[in-house]
Amino acid sequence: MKKRILILVSFLIVGVVGLTLGANLPKFQADFKKIAEEKKVKSEEERVDRLSAQVLPKEGFELAVSWGDFGPKLVEAGVIDLAKFEEAVRLTDEQRKILTEGSNAKVRIDGTNSQFVVDFLWALGLAQKSIVYEEGPLGTQYKNERGNFASTGGWTLANGDAVKYLGKYDLITLSSEQQKLVGEIAKNVYRPCCGNSTWFPDCNHGMAALAAIELMVSAGIPEETIYKEILKLNSFWFPDTYLVTAVYFDRSGTPWDKVDAKEVLGVKYSSGQGAADIAKKVGPLPGSDSGSGSCGA
Repeated sequence: MKKRILILVSFLIVGVVGLTLGANLPKFQADFKKIAEEKKVKSEEERVDRLSAQVLPKEGFELAVSWGDFGPKLVEAGVIDLAKFEEAVRLTDEQRKILTEGSNAKVRIDGTNSQFVVDFLWALGLAQKSIVYEEGPLGTQYKNERGNFASTGGWTLANGDAVKYLGKYDLITLSSEQQKLVGEIAKNVYRPCCGNSTWFPDCNHGMAALAAIELMVSAGIPEETIYKEILKLNSFWFPDTYLVTAVYFDRSGTPWDKVDAKEVLGVKYSSGQGAADIAKKVGPLPGSDSGSGSCGA
């Protein structure tokens, strides 16, 4: 009799426990889901922090070329009106020296000086004679409209009309073969603000990238290195875009320091449409609010 009672009690206990678990199952599932989501968010936050330190290091990047004496030459020629430049960009003592005296220091870009860097290189890219202005869209189908673009009409920091300075000066020494190389690299370098490559530099970032390419080709820097250096510039000019791109590669198992810079700068990842497609695949990132540079002076 006692044995039967024990068996009955056991069944009752199991039944009660089962009913209790059944009644609370939705709550348990919700709790587990919440824990899993919190872990996922934390993991993504750690990923973003780790990649931010690689894509946008606080110390910035030092490029393989120096500022040289291009600043004083651009000011003397009128491509840069120093008063206008100082009004548009709050210059440090070092930056003012780069414009007025020149500097042998390497070009450095970080989160505090990206506007100065893009404006300086923009002016240099605008003024430098280039195969891009002869054989590219600005020298062919848009030859009679060259002043209508953000990179030309938008350069308001010159003494007078910026278009009169376009491709006028041999500031950077380039042989015909080097000019061809500049053109080939330019065709492979896009920027996320539009769908054009540097072969069609219709905005400030395009002309700035062109100047950087010309400087490095003139210095004999290997092509592979040039793409890596341009990616560093683009990263600080478009921080949100390249942090998202780094996350995309990292999720796929490719660390940011192992990516092919030429591939990343191509149409698939760095054009406006390409960057938008990657951003859609990645989705919103936690704590990302870096912003992106404008195409104006």
